[in-house]
Amino acid sequence: MGKIKTHEYYTEQLAFFLMLSVWFRVIRVKFLLASIIAVSVGLALNWWQNSSIEPFDALLTFAGVMALHASVDLLNDFWDFKRGIDTKTTRTKMSGGTGVLPEGLLKPSSVYRAGVSFLIIGTIIGGYFVITDGITIAIILGFAILSIYFYSTKIVDSGLGEFFVAVKGAMIVIGTLFIQSGEISPESIFAGIVVGSLSSLVLFIASFPDHDADKSKGRKTLVIIVGKQKAAKLFWVFPLVSYVAIMIGVLINLFPLISMISFLSFPLVIKSGIGLQKNYDSINNLVPYMYSTLMFGRVTGILFVASFLLGSLL
Repeated sequence: MGKIKTHEYYTEQLAFFLMLSVWFRVIRVKFLLASIIAVSVGLALNWWQNSSIEPFDALLTFAGVMALHASVDLLNDFWDFKRGIDTKTTRTKMSGGTGVLPEGLLKPSSVYRAGVSFLIIGTIIGGYFVITDGITIAIILGFAILSIYFYSTKIVDSGLGEFFVAVKGAMIVIGTLFIQSGEISPESIFAGIVVGSLSSLVLFIASFPDHDADKSKGRKTLVIIVGKQKAAKLFWVFPLVSYVAIMIGVLINLFPLISMISFLSFPLVIKSGIGLQKNYDSINNLVPYMYSTLMFGRVTGILFVASFLLGSLL
């Protein structure tokens, strides 16, 4: 009898962890690092400028931003499934959605409710900061709520996906610093440009494999609007904007000189850009370069964060 109960216990535990892994998959946990880096840039910048961090506000900012990020990914999966885009997309480790709904691992209604729930959680946390920090956070929060809910339908369909992701990334940095210091500074704006451009680049290259499926369902991504060949050349604009923003920031003393360590990620973007030029029309061959693009964004962001922390010591 005891063996049967033990077997049932382990079976239940296994089922629980399997279901948990499915939810982690549909939330795209590995991509949440982009939001973590964005908040970290704002906090590190504040530390460099003011030598202080409010721990409670910092933790709450992380929680709110990650909830909103999870919301947009969940709602994106729901709408792509409802529109039949997921069933036409060739899935890779870096693109084509999570595959959770086409595989029947979760109900579409469950994913939608989870997306809305995370949106509500993020809104409640944001509402707290509206009360404590005022109209500036209200504007940022309002933009976030509208862009998240309409991202997978109105925004991406109009070819503005990269723009909104860039603005979102910038606003996370600006909002984080504002919550900590009560000001919007030139430093936070330039740092926001760096982070926003890096975030947009990952979305941009991931839309190449989805080109045909997106186009067949009436979606108008930037890659669809300009065509794959021309879009492959546009790739260089995103890292250029990030690097130039860092250089200008250093030259006019908005950032510490050591922020130039962010350029150590240069080999990754060269590898990604050249790989895209040669393989923009081959889904399987493009996957390694989508991954190196993701790593470029992460490494650049982490080095950028580290530069402010190191700058405060020098």
